[in-house]
Order: sequence, then structure tokens, then C-alpha cells
Amino acid sequence: MTAEMYFECLLVSRDPAVVCVLNKLLERFSISTHICLNSSRAMDQLSEGGTDLVIVDWEDDSVEFVDRIRKVSGWQKPTVVAVSTTGCLVTGADLVLHKPISEESGTRSLKAAYSRMLYDYRRHTRYAVMSTVSATDEKGRVVKVMVLNIGDGGVGLSTKEEFKAGETLSFRLLLPATDRSIYIQARVQWTRAYGAVGCEFLRIPPVDLNILHEWLASRNPIKKLPVEI
Repeated sequence: MTAEMYFECLLVSRDPAVVCVLNKLLERFSISTHICLNSSRAMDQLSEGGTDLVIVDWEDDSVEFVDRIRKVSGWQKPTVVAVSTTGCLVTGADLVLHKPISEESGTRSLKAAYSRMLYDYRRHTRYAVMSTVSATDEKGRVVKVMVLNIGDGGVGLSTKEEFKAGETLSFRLLLPATDRSIYIQARVQWTRAYGAVGCEFLRIPPVDLNILHEWLASRNPIKKLPVEI
């Protein structure tokens, strides 16, 4: 993401008509656009990281290109939109936009892509907390853990205790700059040898969930779009 535009798109096309229409629409969505004429140059751009959306004008080598995108390491896999002629077989794309592209069809596809990117961003982005809490496991054992970060989908912990994937923990957490602690029940997703633990939320009471969402929203840099989603 950039400071001004927030989401970044890689547009792979050699068709001036496709580039002209989509570049204009992407600007309306405040999405910064990098244009590549072919997939080989596009992979070089992708390797630099930071790409949230890939729009591919579908050609013979596009299946291999998209397959390479899917194998990129890390959680952040860009949303892929394929631009194709009607009847063209498209494999691996999240969304398909048919030629000729109109302002209406392009806007509709970009709305869907934007919603998907926003969901992924909010789910995986974490905000630092650095708070020590007493957590209770499923056997009733009380342990001290450090809540390192929290996001829309889960929390990151640090502890000297040993946990296994699938175990559950419950604790109350006072978020920075709030006056009421929230109750969290979470499931361990992964552990690391140096004490890091990643958890997904299992249960947060509705009132506490509202507090969490408001707190996350206050730290979320995504600006309101001029285009209604």
C-alpha cells in the first residue's frame, strides 16, 4: 500500500483500449497502477512485493503466470482479475472481466475485487498491543502470555509455556486507549520454537467485538472511497 493510494495494482496488458479504460477506473478507486506489457516483466514487479491486485489481459502464457502468483510465499496473495474474450477458458483467476470492457462492467468487477482486497487486508493486518495477560487453557490451567498484536482475525502471543495447534485459550485484554477489557476465546493455529503463538478467534461477546472493531477502525488507514462499494 502507498500512503496516498493504499492499494497497488499490476495491470498486464498490451491492448491500449484495455489499459485506457481500466487505468481510469482504477484511479477512481484510489488504486495505484503499474502497467506491464507482458507477464515476464510483471513477475519482476511482483517479486518486489506490495502488489494487492493483478489484472491480466488473458493470453496463452497467462495460466502459467497466474500459477506462479499463487506460489508466492507469505499470506498476502494478490487478487487476480482476468480480462478475457467471451468463451475463453480462464484458470486460476478470482474474477473474470469480459471484453469489450465498459465503464459499468469494469466498475462492477473492481468493486468485487476491492471488497476482496479489503477483507484480506483487514483479516491479516495486525496492530501492536504488547500486554501481559492471564490466560486459561481448556484444562483450566492459568498461564501468563504476552499479547503481541491483534487484528480482525486473531492474535499473536508470546509465552514460555508450550501449546499445540488446536488448543484453546481464554483471556481478557485491555486494548490501548480503551477503558474496558474485552473477553477473547481463541484457538492456537501455529507455534514457533522461540515462544511465538498464532491464534484465531473462536468467540468474542458482541459488545466486546464492537469495542475491538471500533479500535481496529481507528487504526485502519483505508480511506473512504469516492465509489460506493
